[in-house]
Amino acid sequence: MTTNGNVSFWYAADGLPAPRPALAGDLDIDVAIVGAGYTGLWTAYYLAKADPSLRIAVLEARFAGFGASGRNGGWLANTITGGRDGYVASHGRGLVGDFQRMLNDTIDEVIDVAAAEGIDAHIRKGGELLVARNAAQLSRLQVLAAGQRKWPEDDAVRLSEAETRERINVAGALGSLYIPHCARIHPARLVRGLAEAVERLGVTIYENTLVTEINGGGNEALASAVTERGTVHATHILRATEGFTANLAGAHRDWLPMNSSMIVTEPLDAPAWREIGWEGCETLEDFGHAYVYLQRTHDGRIAIGGRGVPYRFGSRTDMDGATQTKTIKTLTGILHEMFPAAAGAPIEHAWSGVLGVPRDWRATVNYDPATGLGFAGGYVGTGVTAANLAGRTLADLVLGRDTRATSMPWVNRTVRRWEPEPVRWLGVQAMYAMYHHADRQEAGGRATTSPLAAFADRISGR
Repeated sequence: MTTNGNVSFWYAADGLPAPRPALAGDLDIDVAIVGAGYTGLWTAYYLAKADPSLRIAVLEARFAGFGASGRNGGWLANTITGGRDGYVASHGRGLVGDFQRMLNDTIDEVIDVAAAEGIDAHIRKGGELLVARNAAQLSRLQVLAAGQRKWPEDDAVRLSEAETRERINVAGALGSLYIPHCARIHPARLVRGLAEAVERLGVTIYENTLVTEINGGGNEALASAVTERGTVHATHILRATEGFTANLAGAHRDWLPMNSSMIVTEPLDAPAWREIGWEGCETLEDFGHAYVYLQRTHDGRIAIGGRGVPYRFGSRTDMDGATQTKTIKTLTGILHEMFPAAAGAPIEHAWSGVLGVPRDWRATVNYDPATGLGFAGGYVGTGVTAANLAGRTLADLVLGRDTRATSMPWVNRTVRRWEPEPVRWLGVQAMYAMYHHADRQEAGGRATTSPLAAFADRISGR
């Protein structure tokens, strides 16, 4: 029987972590970080490393890794959220190329820190494979491959149908693009180990401590984070709440909490793996509009994710991670289409979570020294690597350092807010309805990209 929810499969083997103590009253410190996911924990890690005298506390509504950091697809990828071309127009080709190289290097930074801190996150740097599974997807692959020639920083390689199947035998694959800058990880093992590393550096993590409001400082007053257990006053307060940002007072329309769902099989048998291949443990994605993302896990399963029900009215967020039966059925069908050999492996676990989506679909790192307030996130599902770079950048901004990281184009951007309801809900529902319909048209034989998908891209603001 398929387990549905219980946060995610990634916690199934070791169980949910034992709770840490909650805040026990008012607190005055140097740095308060709201959110104990990758962004918050990496920020705390680099701040504590840079200045061990800092009094740092992380405030978490549930437990460290409860949100997207403990539920994601396990892609340590080099993606610039929202793409590179828009940044070229505003910041120039040279700086964006530098940004891409920094994200490439960040993959190795995460791997190196995990090794140094004794974190066994089942990391395997096998690269990323983007596969075209029909004629329309192949046309998009060709456009992307041509565009990649302008970005040698990616080291992308165009693969033929035969070369693609040699790596991973995806049914119907017509070709692919291979990017070496990506690693598969076990998300919960990484976030759990990172939380423990942060505590060894003297940072305190307060769990079951919901922050409801953040207020800036100024004129010698400290910034404050209000919780039901007390108020935390700090010189610097950094928001790292990603998909749960809409729950904070005054931030309801800042980022949209987008839902994504996953399923994972039981371990496949040896004959199935001989047919599939996948010896390199590349992360895998196709060129569908309502895309899916996959990994071969350390213990021989296939984990696959996709959007499911994309958005709940009023920016409501899930809690236990349960997903819809229809979504489980859809993801299972896609899995079996891609890998008929996996049809004999039952689905063991299904779950869902939320990710933060800014109105322009680009991540941001922001800090205002006048108020002592900062934030990072809006990764649109590409934050496993970006969260590390964002954490290092926030640490530099707080410490007043002028570094390579603080010059990147995502620093101190202004992003317009999402529309109020019901426009927000109607827009997202319409957008994904068009994406799903476009995918059905293309799977049914349409040789070119559906105009519906192009229209959905325009109204989405991407």
